[in-house]
Amino acid sequence: MMDTYRIVLADDHSLFRQGLKSILRQIPGLEVVGEASDGLELLELLKNKKLDPQLVILDISMPNLRGLEAIPEIRACCPDVKLLIVTMHADKEYLYQALAAGGNGYFLKRDADKELISAIEMIRRNKTYVSPHLSEDLADFWAHGRAGSSSPALSNRERQVLKLIAEGSSNKEIASSLFISVHTVERHRANLMKKLDFKKTADVVKYAIKMGYIA
Repeated sequence: MMDTYRIVLADDHSLFRQGLKSILRQIPGLEVVGEASDGLELLELLKNKKLDPQLVILDISMPNLRGLEAIPEIRACCPDVKLLIVTMHADKEYLYQALAAGGNGYFLKRDADKELISAIEMIRRNKTYVSPHLSEDLADFWAHGRAGSSSPALSNRERQVLKLIAEGSSNKEIASSLFISVHTVERHRANLMKKLDFKKTADVVKYAIKMGYIA
């Protein structure tokens, strides 16, 4: 008899979570053992070792802690769990960031009714799943290597600094908000500008809007 495959769902839209659960209930051997509506709630949920999920399906843009930012935290507390990112963004930049951060799959919400089970089965077989609309982008990602993809992975702190820069905060204001020194802010700022090959603050603002860090 096949062991039950335990799944946690994390998405701030309850109707979408219910839709996923409805699909998953139809498949013997799959069980939803927990739900979260934002990234911080998800991390708290995963601290409950009794849940012991094998797969987390998480939205890329949840409140409080985005899915991309949650991936390293999940990897730290639950290194064996598989991660399937769900999103409405058919953008290779998001795809590259999700895979580079440690995601095992990238799934477009519009494909949920047709592709969800295929995505889960591929990940169970230790393969990487990407929605069919992005298959060429996946090939390009592997061809250039994780480190050489067009969207380098930023650290959590670099993303925080990037967001505050894009919102117009000065180095001193960022230091105060993050409880770090101005010198540390300058170092993070220089690192992210170098990684993203940006020359001016306007580039940071455009990138932050494109990637969903600010509206």
